[in-house]
Amino acid sequence: MLPHIADAVIIGGGVMGASAAYHLARRGVRNVVLLEKHEFLGAEATGKCAGGIRYQFSTEINIRLSQISLPMLERFEEETGQPIDLRWPGYLFLLDNKHDVEVFRRNVALQNSMGVPSQLLTAEETQARVPLLNLEGVLGAAWHAGDGLADPNGVVQGYAAAARRLGAQVFTATEVTGICVEGGRVTGVTTPKGDIATPAVVNAAGPWAGKVAALAGVDLPIVPLRRQIAVTTPLKGVPNDFPFVLDFSRSLYFHREGKGILTGQSNANEKPGFDQSVDHAWTEQHLENAMWRFPLLANAGLLREWAGLYEVTPDAHPVIDTLREPAGFTIVAGFSGHGFMHGPVAGLLAAELALDGKASALDIRQLRHSRFAEGDLVREHNVV
Repeated sequence: MLPHIADAVIIGGGVMGASAAYHLARRGVRNVVLLEKHEFLGAEATGKCAGGIRYQFSTEINIRLSQISLPMLERFEEETGQPIDLRWPGYLFLLDNKHDVEVFRRNVALQNSMGVPSQLLTAEETQARVPLLNLEGVLGAAWHAGDGLADPNGVVQGYAAAARRLGAQVFTATEVTGICVEGGRVTGVTTPKGDIATPAVVNAAGPWAGKVAALAGVDLPIVPLRRQIAVTTPLKGVPNDFPFVLDFSRSLYFHREGKGILTGQSNANEKPGFDQSVDHAWTEQHLENAMWRFPLLANAGLLREWAGLYEVTPDAHPVIDTLREPAGFTIVAGFSGHGFMHGPVAGLLAAELALDGKASALDIRQLRHSRFAEGDLVREHNVV
């Protein structure tokens, strides 16, 4: 049964919401309530992502987020008791035009200046690293051996279980249908199962964060975009250290998934919306492109495929902010396809904002909600 009162209510049971619940409870907030509208935690954007974690970004703020978040994932099993299949095969961005080479040259210089030992490889060095690929047209690549992969479901379940042990309550199949605002601050949430009075609401609803914000009278420019992933049957001949490869200009990627290959490609013509059905025509085009770049895939079958949603902002950066009006309303959403890897630090920051009114782990002024109205946007380039 839902409680009638909570110190904080978190809306959304993906990695952001689970992380926020854990970090609030860890700060000593015992009456934390996490609400997820689906039957299972992590069933939407988090559970449908590719699982990549990386330091290779084009903006200082995203690199800083990774520099806090990825070490948190390294400590995750020790901290929560939950294994997350952490691997470090590295990320390799294939670059096939002079513009991207120059942009990534600047990105690598920024990363290096911040202590990330990424490199720009020549075409020959790239071919030596991934000899199985057809590198026709590739001029070089950006490489960092310290990027990798983790299990999204493990991270969500680990945070949720740890939050419960600290006293948090988690309710699935419980959709928030209203947010009560009185005198310029949030006072509670409504659900079909009952109302909860609370002075603090955390919007961690991912692709639905814009709709949730509207319940509180807040305009939040987050749009959902469908993205698809396919996994092959077991494929012989792929080395264990095969990296996470991104054919950047094509928004095409591959990495090992068990004994097969996980591959995805963003459709540049996709229209915003909540449709998560698989577009089989796009799957056919995607797999043709994938086999051209990675010819060995022709020897594999299609094991499974699915569609999920990116939560996209105008500058491909998240909103991590607590609002002045309505007071008590904190947003942690809009990660534009790279949210899973920043879930640990995002939950930590959301807890700081909700409890202290400001973040202390990192200066996140660039991620404030008001930047959209102010026109103060700096776009993240390394988005696939």
